[in-house]
Amino acid sequence: MRRTTARPGTLPAGPAPADGAAAAQGASSTDAPGQPEQAADGLANPVGAGPAVSAAPAGGQALRTEFPFELPRGYVDESGTVHRHGVMRLATARDELVPLRDIRVQENPAYLSVVLLGRVITRLGTLPMVHDGIVENMFASDLAFLQDFYRQVNAEGHTRAGVTCPHCEQPFEVELGGSRLGES
Repeated sequence: MRRTTARPGTLPAGPAPADGAAAAQGASSTDAPGQPEQAADGLANPVGAGPAVSAAPAGGQALRTEFPFELPRGYVDESGTVHRHGVMRLATARDELVPLRDIRVQENPAYLSVVLLGRVITRLGTLPMVHDGIVENMFASDLAFLQDFYRQVNAEGHTRAGVTCPHCEQPFEVELGGSRLGES
């Protein structure tokens, strides 16, 4: 199948997805805007061709594609700096398909979430880049938080359930994911 790239000026603005699988396979990438980046599947991926930060659909309401988060514990880098605040973008079909070709995922399906999170987390503290190597060195509680946050963000933006109070029988909604223990 042959792929073509869109003409200049037609690509949405936004950061290119982090591609830990490409880094693991030794694929090259460039920092220059508009230069192609080699993806894990061997196809060129234009830098800056990731999802737009916000796009206004015909209805006039802006589509939100990036979501800030705060890790419960935080990622500790080699110098001992703790990184807790980050941003996750909405996942694309490509984000969910490319990791399936990764040999680590084929050997251990549990590794899928690590590779997938490495693709959709666009920022974490002051780290220059987030990739699957960063995610695999996070604390288990932070990984569980990010897995839950991923489901929340990509399931129409919420994980709410309608419930009824057992005492007064009034209906209300509760948030099932994305909050810390003890918070309501």
